[in-house]
Parts: sequence; C-alpha cells; structure tokens
Amino acid sequence: MLEDVRRTLEGWTHPDPRQIALRDAYLTHLDEHPDGIWRSCSAGHITASTLVLDADRSRVLLTLHPKVGRWLQLGGHLEPEDVALRAAALREAVEEGGIADVSISARPVRLDRHPVPCGGSLSEHLDVQFLGIVPVGSRAVRSDESDDLRWFAVDSLPDVDASVRALIDDALRG
Repeated sequence: MLEDVRRTLEGWTHPDPRQIALRDAYLTHLDEHPDGIWRSCSAGHITASTLVLDADRSRVLLTLHPKVGRWLQLGGHLEPEDVALRAAALREAVEEGGIADVSISARPVRLDRHPVPCGGSLSEHLDVQFLGIVPVGSRAVRSDESDDLRWFAVDSLPDVDASVRALIDDALRG
C-alpha cells in the first residue's frame, strides 16, 4: 500500500504550485515516517476522500462530520484490506454515502493537510482527494459515521470551509 500511495503522489500534478509543494511535503512525510499511511502514526497519516457529484455535476453529496461538526466530502483512514489509495477512497465513498454505483477518478483532484483529533490526541490528516461521479437521482444512505448526509446544489452550499470549496471548484473545473 505504501508503494501505491507513493506512486499516486509522485505521478500527480496540479496547476497550483501550493498543491505541488503539499504533494512534496506528503512524500517527505512518508520518507520520515514509513508508517505514515496508518492512523497509528501520531505524527500524521494519509487519508483518502471522495467528493461525490451527480453525473450532471449539479449536486454534491456532503456529510456532517460528527467530530468536527462541519459539512465535508466523504472519506477516512486507510485500512489494512485496502489494496490501493484509490480503492480506499472508493470504499469510503460507498460506505459513507450508501451508493454502490460510484465512478471514481483515476487520479486525485486535490490534497489537503489539516489537524484533527484522532485516536484521543491531535494529529494531522494528509488527505488525498478524489472525485466520484454517481448517476443523477442516486439515493444516498447515511452511515453511522455521520451526523447527517445530504445532497446540495453546487451553487447553494451550506457553510463549508475553504478546503471543501476549493475541492468542489477543482472538481467542477476538471
């Protein structure tokens, strides 16, 4: 799994130089922390998330995250059974969104590094963010990992932070 994460990051590019610098910081983190893909790495760890849009890209599926109390894309920690980073992002989208028919992007859309309470202490998530497309009219089913799960029109979002807005903007442009 570590090699797949490295390959994914090494082969990824973005027009924003700050995103490239963040990618390089992720790779440096993995050099310094070979366990940096697992939640047990208290210095920070890779996570995988998916921004789910419907096929006409008019609606986005967001979850109200119970720990941070904000509307976010679907995602979470890598698990030992995950065979690839992209597969982890897909698994998280299906588990948290309840929609089986998700077509996930071949490459990440964006990266975001943020502090989070994790495992009883403060850690960092080095999030690798993919795009998932589902058929128009797909019905989402909230999991136990969420306080709420809703479709929002992309031009009528709830209060989302700048990282979610940037992810949506990049997904709509791409």
